[in-house]
Amino acid sequence: MDPTTARHIRSATALPADVLAILNQASSAGGTRAARVPASEHSAIDRAVASALLLRVDELNQVREGLLTQSKSACAIAARAVHKRGKLTEDQHLAVLDPFTAAGVAELVECPLLGVHRDDPRRRTVHAGS
Repeated sequence: MDPTTARHIRSATALPADVLAILNQASSAGGTRAARVPASEHSAIDRAVASALLLRVDELNQVREGLLTQSKSACAIAARAVHKRGKLTEDQHLAVLDPFTAAGVAELVECPLLGVHRDDPRRRTVHAGS
């Protein structure tokens, strides 16, 4: 797994439980198909996301029953989009990753197709309640 994808997973899975609940509602399926990766990469991403979130199962379930499963799905789809960032269209990139960027996950900025870089104004940091 590339370092940017690994950083994204660490950042996304560390978001507060209430933010993850909002992300699950805000995430779009628009780029899900485009974010498909080979099976071995898919498994590695899923394992990394699941390992990080399983440590927080009680916290997630306090916010909403089933949030663990929903968060695993949303975080894994976004991680796959980060992994394939050079092959997604702008719409696909933004549909999957905008909710995470708005929540403060900053590792999403390098999208060669879009030319999105660290100082790009589209990269914003907004936290729940802001």
